Amino acid sequence: MRILVQKFGGTSLSTTQARDHVIGHIQDALIQHYKLVVVVSAMGRKGDPYATDSLLDLVRKNGEGLPARELDMLMGCGELISAVLLCSLLNKTGIRSTVLTGGQAGLITNENHGNAQIIAMKPNRILELLEQDQVVIVTGFQGKTSQDELTTLGRGGSDTSATALGAALKAEIVDIFTDVDGILTADPRIVEDAKPLQRVSFTEICNMAHNGAKVIHPRAVEVAMQANIPIRVRSTFTKDEGTLVTASDNVSSEINHVKDRFVTGIAHFTNITQIQVAAVDGEFDLQLRVFKTMAQHQISVDFINVNPSGVVYTVFDHEAERAVHLLKAQGYEPKFTSGCAKVSVIGGGMNGVPGIMAHIVEALTVEDIRILQSADSNTTIWVLVQGVDMIKSVRALHRKFNLYK
Repeated sequence: MRILVQKFGGTSLSTTQARDHVIGHIQDALIQHYKLVVVVSAMGRKGDPYATDSLLDLVRKNGEGLPARELDMLMGCGELISAVLLCSLLNKTGIRSTVLTGGQAGLITNENHGNAQIIAMKPNRILELLEQDQVVIVTGFQGKTSQDELTTLGRGGSDTSATALGAALKAEIVDIFTDVDGILTADPRIVEDAKPLQRVSFTEICNMAHNGAKVIHPRAVEVAMQANIPIRVRSTFTKDEGTLVTASDNVSSEINHVKDRFVTGIAHFTNITQIQVAAVDGEFDLQLRVFKTMAQHQISVDFINVNPSGVVYTVFDHEAERAVHLLKAQGYEPKFTSGCAKVSVIGGGMNGVPGIMAHIVEALTVEDIRILQSADSNTTIWVLVQGVDMIKSVRALHRKFNLYK
């Protein structure tokens, strides 16, 4: 069977007009003789009646004591409403369809309610329905334990449901439908001339997602990458093919479709605090004491620089006060700078190419932007700047690497 997995996010299902586009994409896939699995998120976003956040607000108004197991039951309701509504619309148009919960579809998870990990995939029931020429609608974001308890998958759960099903079914491709025209070179709310990318590698989109690009969750990309299942990130509201995400070898072998590039895109994170802790003479265990303290108190650290004279790292702004208090309790006098932003220059073609960092420094220096910290990997260079300089930084780097062309 030629199997296609389509995933539709909350904005794709939130209005009658949007749902008409969804039906159109499903019809297009059937015309191309695909066997079709459709994964759905809860409708809309916070404030909309059936969005997950709206359901959570309803319960919170009546107390905060809901256990994790029962909270998962609530959080799975939005996807079920979306799935049943879509089933009704498809049947109305003469397309036979069946709704399965994540658990019924074969997503078996551990018992970590609220952030469950998939431990097995058993899609036998899906395959039976596909053999009967039915469209199988699956509630995203959820699975079940070996004891048949409903669980939810945490952030990016519907994307992860789609790529996990794609891997288990050996799908030809997984289409992730959103409200944007694929993956862009930068956030279009900041860079007006950001351009859609025709193709990117799994590694590049993972780095973009980890560094602030919200179009697809990195956890979902990693699942697809392990199974080597291509992903297309597409707009629900057009027929455009969007951005193809595939193995780096495939990107390079089809380089005639795109210009050879060192840098693929610019991503950013805001609301982070830089913390600097200096070592006193003769102190050799500073790094151990600092990071062990952070770990013991469940404070996530990032952007870490370690040297004999001390450590520099970042935490989220909302954790900064607690982190500084803990360090002072250890006898340190940390310096901290709140309201920073991490700006990332990402590209699979950067590895081994001299001059990329020089271009970054030049672009920011021309704009009088001070770099507070930097780090790099084979495919990404990160710089930390003051939050007030974030927009200027993203725009300057986008221009410097000619990503608008």
